[in-house]
Amino acid sequence: MSRNGKVLVAMSGGIDSTVTALMLHNQGYEVIGITMKTWDYASSGNSKKETGCCNLDSFNDARMAAVDHGFPHFVLDIREEFGDFVIDNFVEEYLAGRTPNPCVMCNTHIKWRALLKRADALGCEFIATGHYGKIHQTQEGRYYISKGRDENKDQSYVLWGLQQDLLKRTLLPLGKYRKPEIRQMAAEFGYPELAKKSESYEICFVPDNDYRGFLKKKVAGLEEKIAGGHFLDKSGKVLGQHKGYPFYTIGQRKGLEVTFGKPMYVTGIDALNNSVVLGDEEDLNSKFMTVAGINWMKYDSVAEGQEAITKIRYKDAGSLSQLYPNGNNINVIFSDPVKSIAPGQSAVFYEGEDVIGGGIIQRGASPIPL
Repeated sequence: MSRNGKVLVAMSGGIDSTVTALMLHNQGYEVIGITMKTWDYASSGNSKKETGCCNLDSFNDARMAAVDHGFPHFVLDIREEFGDFVIDNFVEEYLAGRTPNPCVMCNTHIKWRALLKRADALGCEFIATGHYGKIHQTQEGRYYISKGRDENKDQSYVLWGLQQDLLKRTLLPLGKYRKPEIRQMAAEFGYPELAKKSESYEICFVPDNDYRGFLKKKVAGLEEKIAGGHFLDKSGKVLGQHKGYPFYTIGQRKGLEVTFGKPMYVTGIDALNNSVVLGDEEDLNSKFMTVAGINWMKYDSVAEGQEAITKIRYKDAGSLSQLYPNGNNINVIFSDPVKSIAPGQSAVFYEGEDVIGGGIIQRGASPIPL
């Protein structure tokens, strides 16, 4: 019988998840390692070597760490669960003219639920991952994420969708450490090569970062369906022809392949009319946006006009804003204009280091009536 309980640890084979498992093992938890296979290239006709979290080398690295330290390890095939939601959502969002964040969708709807389901089957009280964040509980009993100690590695932004039943049983042991400390731990555990292992920042099912090519393979006849679309200015004047509206994102300047005599930026995408709106850099600025699909963490709701620091992308420093409930949505008014609000991306609301909640950006760049 372990002194701290039984925990199912998601092990990708990388340094963070490996150190997480070994750290918990040393702390007296009964650890079971599990590696989730979410994707393979054969299903998309891609002949490139698998990289990132879904390749055989990573599976073997995770398994060897478990064998070395005497705890069990399993490989869990969740390709069907993953593909049905995450990949379909990814494709649908681009076809709707939005810019999705599949890692957030995976954490929110697939990875944690898959872990919890298997944890229950294996009699584990807890699940754990190698994410850099911290979990706390309020006096009222609500669980919430706060930023990890390492600002460069903090992953609280991508965890906003975790619901209370998931947070209650989740351990994030890396949250109080900096990455150099984790590298040192890997060496001390006897895995100095892990400290040198490169990290992948690619979307696991788009390993070459060519999402345009991925969309073409997934959607039969896509190029024919979206041929003949226009670049427009904000007054509706035709400026040229684009390659297809799903292949552009808000704020994009490079790769337009049309010369305008000055820098032009994608400021809007109209999927219905197959058009892409271009403008000057200042046209990207907005003080307003609507956020849907809200998941509250620290509080179960917010007051009218509550202040928060709102991040609109992973590497965003965040901007002061006021939150206004609007049915199931939140209207956000920024104190100063922010740049390139992209529908489909996540908006995460912070109170200091703590995540209040988050949701999916529906629209920006236009005033919202209050």
